[in-house]
Amino acid sequence: MSEQFPALVVIGPLLAALMVSVAGWLRPRLCLPLALLGLGIAAAASTGLLAQVLAHGPISYRLGGWPPPWGIVYHLDNLNAVVAALVSWVALVNLVAAHRAVLTDYPDKIGPFYTLYVLAVTGMLGMVVTGDAFNLYVLLEITSLTGYALIGLGGGRAPLASLNYLFLGTIGASFYLLGVGYLYIVTGSLNMADLARLLAPLHGSLALTAAFAITLVGLWMKMAFFPLHAWLPNAYGFAPSPAASLLAPLMTKVMVYVMIRVMISVFTVEFILREVLLSQFVVWLAVAAMVGGALMALGQRDLKRMLAYIVVAEVGYMVGGAWLGNRLAMTGAILHIINDAVMTFCVFLAAGCIFQKRRGTAFEDLQGLFKKMPWTMAALAAGALAVIGVPPTCGFFSKWYLIRGGLEAGHWGFVAGLIFSSLVNVVLFFRVFEIAFFEPLDHGHGHGETGGAVALTEAPLSMLLPLMAAALGLLALGLATGPLVERVILPIIPAGLG
Repeated sequence: MSEQFPALVVIGPLLAALMVSVAGWLRPRLCLPLALLGLGIAAAASTGLLAQVLAHGPISYRLGGWPPPWGIVYHLDNLNAVVAALVSWVALVNLVAAHRAVLTDYPDKIGPFYTLYVLAVTGMLGMVVTGDAFNLYVLLEITSLTGYALIGLGGGRAPLASLNYLFLGTIGASFYLLGVGYLYIVTGSLNMADLARLLAPLHGSLALTAAFAITLVGLWMKMAFFPLHAWLPNAYGFAPSPAASLLAPLMTKVMVYVMIRVMISVFTVEFILREVLLSQFVVWLAVAAMVGGALMALGQRDLKRMLAYIVVAEVGYMVGGAWLGNRLAMTGAILHIINDAVMTFCVFLAAGCIFQKRRGTAFEDLQGLFKKMPWTMAALAAGALAVIGVPPTCGFFSKWYLIRGGLEAGHWGFVAGLIFSSLVNVVLFFRVFEIAFFEPLDHGHGHGETGGAVALTEAPLSMLLPLMAAALGLLALGLATGPLVERVILPIIPAGLG
């Protein structure tokens, strides 16, 4: 059974999505159990895979027994095994937290919502485990199309934000596909391992450089790397809370993973750092992302939109770290993929709890929340500390590696940008907590409640417990940084990085 884990990671939720779709027509009450079953299989299989990879090394799995390059191969090493486990567990916990919001907000769309949700997770998991460049495009489109639909299910401006996301996302996917087409023309293969071998003699050719540049632009659009981020703030800011707390923590992180996978497993760091000569340009774009994302977050008056712009800045951390060209920075970039997924999940889930009780996340809706929703606000505070980078939360450690990588590369602009963005995060969250703590429910200021005890109106326990688990996960990840770096990340850092 354990030898089938690579297939179960994708096929389990895929079959569950089909069954949920049918159940949505016949027995809607079965949709949630089936969705939980599918994601539970994926979480168990991905956890088993991670244990296998750590114990025995990388795994190659041929779907249907067909050998590469004609068959589809799943290749799992430390990097994608840990990302697959991360995606499946975050999606599962979020599904538990979201079911009450789905029942109350979309009573006539339960089947479509759960079908799209599970299909989106299937696509993300497939992108993580696949070893085929075209298969990755197909799975990217599955994830994107379901993501557009999940966002479009929301009210207000959500459908328009989804349409904008669709236009820009389609352009990004087209760039990626065009780049893969160039690679196929010059190599005749789509298998990533074959591509790495066949591309080595072509280093220095204009066609290869063009293929790399086009592929990269496509991935940057999909991950909302500044200045190609225009779709993200509205998409995550106006998305329904259950969709936002799935897509915001995972979509950009999976795309950063794909970029790093393409860099180290297809084109190789030797080609990228020594022949393409884009490193300085990309790192300065990352600095612009950190500074620009932080400044744009300052201008927001809604918690979810503020968090969305913080995601733009966080993408800059990871892309910059991957392109600084040394082991410390790459370690920080990969560690931040893991940490930022949990941090973003925690803060967006807290925003979802607030929306569930206050029906809004505008700053005016946050007044008095420390008295009305103390547990939710405590979890939001934990997430804020991690986003700022306060020890011993996990955010501190990945930023520590990134700053050390920036110093080793002598890139003071990257270090300054990261510190500036972190300091702006202090201001951002202090402003939120000031409103939630000091501004009373009767819209006065600085006098607290005018009298009498304030009744708690906490989020339902089914939302609160996953939120608490996410907040505790920030501390657990921080305390586990040493083993995580030593056992999971360092073995996959390419030897070509200084």
